[in-house]
Amino acid sequence: MMEKPYKIVNNQRVFNFKKTLRYIQFLGKSKYGEEFKIHRSDVVTLHRLIIYMIHEDRQCKKYNIDLNKGILLIGPIGSGKTSIMNLLRVFLFKEQLYNIKSSRDIALEYQREGVEIINRYGKKHTPLFIDDLGVESNSKFYGNECNTIGEILLQRYDLLRNYQIVTHATTNLNADELEELYGKRVRSRLREMFNLISFPAETVDKRK
Repeated sequence: MMEKPYKIVNNQRVFNFKKTLRYIQFLGKSKYGEEFKIHRSDVVTLHRLIIYMIHEDRQCKKYNIDLNKGILLIGPIGSGKTSIMNLLRVFLFKEQLYNIKSSRDIALEYQREGVEIINRYGKKHTPLFIDDLGVESNSKFYGNECNTIGEILLQRYDLLRNYQIVTHATTNLNADELEELYGKRVRSRLREMFNLISFPAETVDKRK
């Protein structure tokens, strides 16, 4: 097992960024196979994500990252969004740990179980990571059509406002495409719910 990328100083974790990148790569190879690699083009994106996950307050302020909001990680298909968000959970404390659920799976659950699914994911007082916003289609339950993810996002917004419970998500869509799917109201809420962090356009397709 690789050494942790931080030291405890005055009861606080002090991270070394280069060691943290190597540690993430080690975890990635262990979980996803030897082909997993941290690419140079992604280092800036990873830096933003890491300082958020470890709550490096000074650095977050420098880069306008609000620790009271969640992360919306944007990038093309194959950029490794889901894998990175999965691996970075290792740096979170117990109360910050998020469950991972794909938007497609949530939409399929709605088709089977109905409105209870919206309550299950929209009102539960724990952090949630919704993977791949926008790949789902509107769901039907006994003929009633519902924009399931849009409704859940609105409820998660209320959780943030009232209880400071964050939501995280990934998407390969831009803001206009998200508005077309979920409407202006949800788009407005997304700005208040998330720090937008993007992979660069030149990021490597990790599927190849």
